[in-house]
Amino acid sequence: MFGTEYSLKIACMAIVLALMTALAGCTALYQNHGYVPPEEDLLQLVPGVDTRATVDEVIGAPSVAGMLSGGDYYYVRSRFKAYGMMRPEEIDRQVLAISFDSRGVIANIERFDLQAGRMVTLSRRVTDSTVAGKGFLQQMMGNFGNLNPADFF
Repeated sequence: MFGTEYSLKIACMAIVLALMTALAGCTALYQNHGYVPPEEDLLQLVPGVDTRATVDEVIGAPSVAGMLSGGDYYYVRSRFKAYGMMRPEEIDRQVLAISFDSRGVIANIERFDLQAGRMVTLSRRVTDSTVAGKGFLQQMMGNFGNLNPADFF
């Protein structure tokens, strides 16, 4: 009914379709997770002046906060690249850390990046040092006794 020429065309089309499908599986897929506010929004925040409420109003509350009540704010954004069935690889990570003093006023605004598997500081806006005037032993032993197990529950 149909000639060999027709069946040859169908076979060629099937091979081309299979090759195109295989090549499409090798295309990189990118996925973005999380949120870090842009620099122009961060410039509206002034360390030593603005408070936690101002941060919530200007850039929004983060999805991750410090472990203790009234802790620091952390904004995290990651970008992953995946090929077909291969495990996704993290190609970019940015972390924005906003720390507050005991009055709830911004003490530090720091931005970190992931380079060669290590966190690298990109920018830092600091009002004062938390280790100024403390000796080596005071810095090493300063965290003992600061954790209350009840805060975790």
